[in-house]
Amino acid sequence: MGKLPGPCAVVYEAGPTGFGLARALSAAGLRCEVAASSNLFRPASDRVKTDARDALNLARLLRLDEVVPVWIPSAAEDATQDLVRAREAARTDLMRIRHRLSKLLVRHGIVNYDGKAWTEHPDRWLHHQRFDAAPTQSAFEDAYEAVVLATARRAVASHAVV
Repeated sequence: MGKLPGPCAVVYEAGPTGFGLARALSAAGLRCEVAASSNLFRPASDRVKTDARDALNLARLLRLDEVVPVWIPSAAEDATQDLVRAREAARTDLMRIRHRLSKLLVRHGIVNYDGKAWTEHPDRWLHHQRFDAAPTQSAFEDAYEAVVLATARRAVASHAVV
């Protein structure tokens, strides 16, 4: 990087690639901006979106100092955000799994268990459910085990975040 002529700057659109590149370029002494995609000016006539056109547009906006940058988190802040995302994924996975199990029960006429959804009492109640048809029993056991595992996964993720 030391052989680059004159002052150099880099810009790229925020996206799924994260901020590792921005941190590395900044550490190497280069000005690096991560542009907020929603705030980029795009001419109305520019309906075709290609990487080459986007790169030229970003370079022009950077030269004119019209890039709206996003905040670049530190590596530690990025790691914490990964943990928060994992906890949220565990929470939504658990909710989906519980819904699948609930729907299986409803299809077989099993509806209420004291009205307290997904607390300790329903867990004991669910553990003792039995079905006459072996395939249904197998499906139930699989769904119930998935709930137990997802509950544990959510608890571990929540504990790690706190």
